[in-house]
Amino acid sequence: MINVAVLGYGTVGSGVVEVIESNNAEVSLKSGEEMHVKYILDLRDFPGDPYESLVTHNFDDIVNDPEVSIVCEVMGGIGAAYKFTKACLEKGKSVCTSNKELVAKYGAELLELARENHCSYMFEASVGGGIPIIRPLNKALTPEHIENISAILNGTTNYILSKMEKEGADYGETLKQAQALGYAERNPEADVEGHDSCRKIAILSSLMAGKNVDSEKIYTEGITQITATDFAFAKAANMTIKLIATSKSLADGSILAMVAPTMISKENALAAVNDVFNGVLITGNMLGDVMFYGKGAGKLPTASAVVSDVIDCARHVGRSSIVCIWEKEEVVLADIAETEKAFFVRASKDAAEEIKAAFPGGQVVACEAEDFGYITTVMKEKEFDEKAAALGDKILNRIRVA
Repeated sequence: MINVAVLGYGTVGSGVVEVIESNNAEVSLKSGEEMHVKYILDLRDFPGDPYESLVTHNFDDIVNDPEVSIVCEVMGGIGAAYKFTKACLEKGKSVCTSNKELVAKYGAELLELARENHCSYMFEASVGGGIPIIRPLNKALTPEHIENISAILNGTTNYILSKMEKEGADYGETLKQAQALGYAERNPEADVEGHDSCRKIAILSSLMAGKNVDSEKIYTEGITQITATDFAFAKAANMTIKLIATSKSLADGSILAMVAPTMISKENALAAVNDVFNGVLITGNMLGDVMFYGKGAGKLPTASAVVSDVIDCARHVGRSSIVCIWEKEEVVLADIAETEKAFFVRASKDAAEEIKAAFPGGQVVACEAEDFGYITTVMKEKEFDEKAAALGDKILNRIRVA
């Protein structure tokens, strides 16, 4: 018998219990032993819930119970979640989590702690929800030197941008629709300002490099400045706009990581990733490009990914099943000011000649919009920033072009 405890009985936590109990025959068969949830930790009571008898308000019930060998941490945050995760790992209990904030900040430390105590710390659900990406990166792609990861990692922002493109709506209007449908939180800052995507690309970057990538040092820009007019110009150029999280391995051993709205060609595989779906495009030096696509969030997709880790841990009770390399040593992050790319510039039409003079050799984007659109030649970020600063408020918006 494998006994599991679930920390947090919110959306994902209730989904984890549902997956284990509803699919118990499959889960138990694939685990090698019968599996059941023994505890659910939450501050609240759940009268009438089919699993209310499993609810406890006392973490000590779980950490001190030798019959519990696997714990699912789906609380979120880095306060109690960090404290409880450490305590479980120190007791030799494997921990499976969907908590991207905790993994991004303490992943290397918690993996080391798990190895020391002959258990596992698993986090498949922390990136891409139900999309299998952590395990393929650590297993199927191990022969590869990963050169680049480009990804759409946040369903909320992708839904907003997709609706703006399809309907010609502005950001504020589309955000309200996303909130009404439950795709965006009442306070959507973590999503729309890019912080959620930043934590996820930090995790993938750390696994790519085998060393720690600090999410707080990654350049991050959200989607709040994108307008329907920007999409009109993107369409005219046979492009679209996505919030792209990127991580590129450079020859000197550093990593170029960033999160920013980006104009991409309609031929780019990520251009077809719409609505609440996520997509991860990985480039290996031998394999080339491989794409992972699916629902990046949601109760049951995320819970399914957590339970996939639970099954893996159940197959390795008493020993670590960790196969990834993620050392505490910090990776050097490249200065984005020195990177080269083209930029889309939107300005008022009376500033068109000044824009063309400041950025010679570029391409005018013809569009019925009242503004002037222009794509520069490839240049360093710092060169663009210097020229843009000299133009002052004549530039209404700028978007990087991939």
